[in-house]
Amino acid sequence: MTKQCFLSVVLAVCACMPAFAQPNNDACRDLPTHSALKAALTSARNQMNGGFNLDMWGTIVNRDGIVCAVAFTGTNRGSQWPGSRVISAQKANTANAFSLPKLALSTANLYSAVQPGGSLYGLQHSNPVNTDVAYGGNSANYGLANDPMVGGKIGGVNVFGGGLALYNAEGQLIGALGVSGDSSCADHNIAWRTRHQLNLDFVPAGVSGDPVRPDNIVYDITPAKGLALGVSAGGWGHPVCSSAATTIAGQLPPIQPSTLR
Repeated sequence: MTKQCFLSVVLAVCACMPAFAQPNNDACRDLPTHSALKAALTSARNQMNGGFNLDMWGTIVNRDGIVCAVAFTGTNRGSQWPGSRVISAQKANTANAFSLPKLALSTANLYSAVQPGGSLYGLQHSNPVNTDVAYGGNSANYGLANDPMVGGKIGGVNVFGGGLALYNAEGQLIGALGVSGDSSCADHNIAWRTRHQLNLDFVPAGVSGDPVRPDNIVYDITPAKGLALGVSAGGWGHPVCSSAATTIAGQLPPIQPSTLR
């Protein structure tokens, strides 16, 4: 085979391989950049959040579930739990996939509903993670602006704290944020503060019962005979991780009012 023919074959094969490219400008133009996500996530992580004071991963997806940015807060990709990179993306996908223009559901809100006998039992097994997107590419780029997940549809469903839908000042649902790396309750608090700093918390409504924190984590699970997990009074409850995290959740910044309300 001549050198020219060999090159032609290589190019043809490469053209058929999955691409881990940056999304086009239209796909993520209304969402925060990698640097904006990293700055907001780092600021939120550095506050008291009721967890273990660990470094974090954060992921943003657009309304179609395409990953737009992945970032971490530590000195390098090994400073956070490696497994939390994909979990953060899974949380972002979940909050986006199960929120609507007029009703936000955080991943924390889903915990009780997916337990055996719950109204959404089995939801956590739907929409599996796209492993090619999750684990492809060069590991050295994980958490950087050119993270291999960026531009791909990650999929996945996660049902504990750390995922929040993103609503702009007009009240439009434009995607979601996922945060992972600490306790699930601390993840929620950090995600909430990150969203607030990104100015994307114009949330229309939710199920928490708190009008100024409509998609906040709900702590209403009480012990019940014969049930190890207990019962959520409202059906949207999440287990308590620490008294500090619970207190902080009740003091998180209120959502902002949309200009269209």
